[in-house]
Amino acid sequence: MTAVSSNGEYSFTKPNRDSVRLLVGLGVEGDVHSGVTVKHRSRVAQDPTQPNLRQVHLIHEELFAEVGEEGFKVAPGELGENITTRGIDLLGLPVGTLLRIGDSAVLEVTGLRNPCLQIDNFQDGLLKHVVGRDEAGNIVRKAGIMSIVREGGVVRPGDTIEMELPSGPQRPLDRV
Repeated sequence: MTAVSSNGEYSFTKPNRDSVRLLVGLGVEGDVHSGVTVKHRSRVAQDPTQPNLRQVHLIHEELFAEVGEEGFKVAPGELGENITTRGIDLLGLPVGTLLRIGDSAVLEVTGLRNPCLQIDNFQDGLLKHVVGRDEAGNIVRKAGIMSIVREGGVVRPGDTIEMELPSGPQRPLDRV
């Protein structure tokens, strides 16, 4: 893991921190998206009683290099993620994968982040580089994954992440 980020106010970007505390069933302590029910404004407007399957947002640092080749400069926390990883194929994980982070924290992967127009407000034209279509015309979302906190704990840059795939049939990630 290369960075951890949180923000107690609604803002697209999240400042990097020395550590963040993950709270069971809630998310990142003090983060605006922490809670049992949905916190993202568009989802609250639809149904504020929906369970929060987007408690912790993870993004792979390799995406920053990929969009960098297209002229965009993105650093950890700037796309609103809480945890920035390196060397893990986050987008290829199945639903239900457990991510064991540091000494005690465990996240359960719930799905893909559905990027929104705010990404273009951050850097004009960036959205089309983090969401697009494959050769078959299927939508491809590359702006990270979402998760819920199964076991809490403090996580820091440099902590290891171990993956535990779910048993039985595996479902590919879809937007949450």
